[in-house]
Amino acid sequence: MTSRAAEAAPFYSYEHRPAVLRGQQVDFWLLGAVLGLLGLGVVMVFDASYFLGAVRFGDAYALIVRQAIFICMSATLAATLARVDPLLLKRLAYPALFAVLALLVLVLIPGIGQVRGGARRWISLGLFAFEPSELMKPVFVLYLARSLSAKQDRMHSFSFGILPHIVMMLVPILLLLLEPDFGASAVITMVTLAMLFAAGARLKHLAMLGLAVLPPAVALVWHSPYRLERVTAFLDPWRDPLGNGFQLVQSFLAFGSGGVLGAGLGNGKQKLFYLPEGHTDFIFALIGEELGLIGCVAVLVCFGVLAMRGFRVATRSRDRFTGLLAFGLTFLFVGQALLNIGVALGMLPTKGMPLPLVSYGGSAMMAAGLSVGVLLALSREVRP
Repeated sequence: MTSRAAEAAPFYSYEHRPAVLRGQQVDFWLLGAVLGLLGLGVVMVFDASYFLGAVRFGDAYALIVRQAIFICMSATLAATLARVDPLLLKRLAYPALFAVLALLVLVLIPGIGQVRGGARRWISLGLFAFEPSELMKPVFVLYLARSLSAKQDRMHSFSFGILPHIVMMLVPILLLLLEPDFGASAVITMVTLAMLFAAGARLKHLAMLGLAVLPPAVALVWHSPYRLERVTAFLDPWRDPLGNGFQLVQSFLAFGSGGVLGAGLGNGKQKLFYLPEGHTDFIFALIGEELGLIGCVAVLVCFGVLAMRGFRVATRSRDRFTGLLAFGLTFLFVGQALLNIGVALGMLPTKGMPLPLVSYGGSAMMAAGLSVGVLLALSREVRP
């Protein structure tokens, strides 16, 4: 079927979908994996943030109350999107992309964007601060799904099928690097290459792109002292265990003390201000310390189920757009999870990257809710 024929296919008329049940149930395996990760996240965020909240805010429950609010807001968003017609999602792709790009521009304006830890990534919303880079990830997947599905017959052409998407990818990446946010830039690059592959791009073209990305990535690390320090700490954290290697060394100690069964829920020591960012970027290390190898495997199983069911939705989708959208959102979940876990295990250089659905954070949780809601909506439309 040509791209124009696909655009005019009956699937996109809600009243004329011959084999699609409007009341079809969502994928409960997918929903169960999400709820399992959320439940574990609530327990671990409360455990990891109890003493931090007491010292920093004078209230031991401050962070878990915020996290509960974030989860409620995210769940409401997911429940709403789970009943959305894919046609509406397709129509919103370009407006949503331009809206989030505008937010990325606003972040860079002094007085609007908030600076934390030397980076300008947040927009204040009163009691909370919003990070547009988290929203850009699923929105860019939505844009790619629409654009790639429209070009499905010419994906073998580098100039038509690949180059326009690479050029478009550079727009948010340049804005993110100005914040700076190297991690979000890397995630968007990975997702773009993966979706180009899924859409039918030639491997030699993707290999060329991968090689082309390496020099600027190396230059960004080499000319940035703090990034270079992270790489050297990754290569040998024990060289400076009280300085640049401190966070990674403490993560190793958490996993080592946890063993197979763990020290027991609430009995971990690393949360007592030894492991920085234990409730966010390094929450997997705290899971390893208190719940041991068994807890870590449980997390991996949940993400494995999420991946299998998400990719199942992608392969059984009734049209190109929904298939690519399901693939991209699933890859986004799995890719970010593997990056976070890889950092905690010392397999990747340290980079701020939350564990989806588990770590503390409002922006990341809302972006995850958006992705989950869309995946559940797409799961209602799959072929039997």
